[in-house]
Amino acid sequence: MSFHWESTIFSIIAFGLLYWLLNKYAFGPLFGIMEKRREIVLGELEAAEANRKESERLLAEQRQALEEARREAQEIIETARRTSQKQAEEIIQAAREEANRLKNEALREIQNEKNNAIAALRRQVSGLSVQIASKILERQIDEKAHEQLVEQYLKEVGKTS
Repeated sequence: MSFHWESTIFSIIAFGLLYWLLNKYAFGPLFGIMEKRREIVLGELEAAEANRKESERLLAEQRQALEEARREAQEIIETARRTSQKQAEEIIQAAREEANRLKNEALREIQNEKNNAIAALRRQVSGLSVQIASKILERQIDEKAHEQLVEQYLKEVGKTS
């Protein structure tokens, strides 16, 4: 095997020429396309990071809004509970007042009826007393007959009342 200087130089010149042509027409545009692609990927990564941060912010806002809604719902429930309890107490108080009013009215009616009954009884007793006195005077009887007559009229009074 012999070493040929001419073919080595020719190969080096061909390689240099090929490298220069490839660098100018192939590698330059290829590296330009690759650089544009790298910039696009970096832009997409930055956009994805911005979207992630925005999503985290929105999620935090949603959580805060949800917590606020829960708190407001709890306040509404508590207000409704207090209102219903107050209304129940008012209804119970009104019922007690009405019961007391009815009781007092019934007691007044009972007292009136009692007074009327006593008055009627007094009228009857006075009428009977007058009748007894008139019969005693008519008969002019002794003491034993007088006692029997009083007992008889008392029994009649007991039967009529």
